[in-house]
Amino acid sequence: MEIVNMAQLDRAQIIQAAQILTDSIPIGWPTLQQALEEIEERLIPENTLLAAVEDGNVVGWGGILAPVYNGNVFELHPLAVRSDKRKQGIGRAIVTALEDEARKQGGLTIYAGADDERDDGETSLANVDLYDDLPGKIRDFTPDTHQTGFYLKMGYKIIGVMPDANGIGKPDIFLGKRL
Repeated sequence: MEIVNMAQLDRAQIIQAAQILTDSIPIGWPTLQQALEEIEERLIPENTLLAAVEDGNVVGWGGILAPVYNGNVFELHPLAVRSDKRKQGIGRAIVTALEDEARKQGGLTIYAGADDERDDGETSLANVDLYDDLPGKIRDFTPDTHQTGFYLKMGYKIIGVMPDANGIGKPDIFLGKRL
């Protein structure tokens, strides 16, 4: 497996990346066309999109968006790994490469937003009143099957929560890491 800049991918590989996004995060990109539009919108020089390629096939990809706060802060968005390739270190390799790229560009912090929006919730922050003792709820946080567990293992910390961002009881969880 190698990590490559997505600007180097051919059209078939871009379609593979879009399919991974649709399969991984259907609530955000329910159709292949919407996923292709997301990639095309993000594939600009100000952003960095990297893909994990194995035997010519895209098996995962992620990006960092143009920095904010005078170039100090990068948003990791999105991150998607093909379902049959998860738990094999591909997501970790992509995130590590994106962190390295953010450092090269002078970044001090990287962050990601992780929606907790399934109907039954996935984390201990779902379907609870986050306006009541949010610090305590963050202290006692458990990720269950949510992607926040992956980021916590990568050294990210919860740096904020937006209650009801995706509807009542469906917060957006912000995770960050000092580069």
